[in-house]
Amino acid sequence: MAGGLAALLDDIAAFAKLAAASIDDVGAAAGRASVKAAGVVVDDTAVTPRYVHGFTPDRELPVIWRIALGSLRNKLLVILPGALLLSQFLPWLLTPVLMLGGTYLAFEGAEKLWEALTGHHQEAREVPAAAVGPDTERTMVRGAIRTDLILSAEIMVIALDEVAEEPLGYRAASLGVVALAITALVYGVVALIVKADDVGLRLAERRSGVVAGAGRLLVRAMPRVLAALSTLGIAAMLWVGGHILLQGVDDLGWHAPYDLVHRLGELVHGVPGVGGFLAWLVDTLASALAGLLVGAVVVGAWHLVGRLRRRGGATPGH
Repeated sequence: MAGGLAALLDDIAAFAKLAAASIDDVGAAAGRASVKAAGVVVDDTAVTPRYVHGFTPDRELPVIWRIALGSLRNKLLVILPGALLLSQFLPWLLTPVLMLGGTYLAFEGAEKLWEALTGHHQEAREVPAAAVGPDTERTMVRGAIRTDLILSAEIMVIALDEVAEEPLGYRAASLGVVALAITALVYGVVALIVKADDVGLRLAERRSGVVAGAGRLLVRAMPRVLAALSTLGIAAMLWVGGHILLQGVDDLGWHAPYDLVHRLGELVHGVPGVGGFLAWLVDTLASALAGLLVGAVVVGAWHLVGRLRRRGGATPGH
């Protein structure tokens, strides 16, 4: 009896170790996937605050919460099942889908860079959302969730590519962890960003001395933080989009572009002390340049099509 109990306890201990190892594996896979998707996460974090611009302070956090719930539904109920089906039955389609997403990221980055350089569409973006009408909150939440669907799909496909060789259960668990962690991270940071100026204002009004000075500094700093975050988002989109495209064409058999990047990285990798960083920098800059080139072509084509449509829709005398 004692021997049987000891054997049972050994089995339970072995099962517990196996379960712990599985959790560690899932966590590690989710961590790798999250790192690969970091560029899109930065963009998602940079884009979302504009959807609560102009709302009264008491409605900002409820709006962010509604958008976060919509984002989680996007990831868990729409994107995750579709991504798993794709990886299970059409794995060869994963690279083209990923490259399509990379092209979209490159287009978005190049378009935002063009707008920043030329000042296009700035006036429309400066209109407070709350001034539009009583249905603004519902409209803005729906718009934010639609935008999030695109960015979340890109995050999840990038994450799936990192764990594509794992068993189906691991893939599902890893993507689930990524969905929960990234949604919490993005919208937690967005909430902190959106409420930081309110916190600073309260400190400046209700405290004195160093604390009040810190509050005023926080209020003055937030516009610069948002501007820096937006710039970082543009750079991240070009970098991630370009990297996806370079890796994709290499996986599809055209090795020359990525081989060139590797050779350039190897030239600086031997520099004592900073070789690893320089190699990473070369890869990052090359990816960003590739993203910018592809994005500029798509932006040019997009604007050309728009002009042709407007010209074709014009009637004589107008």
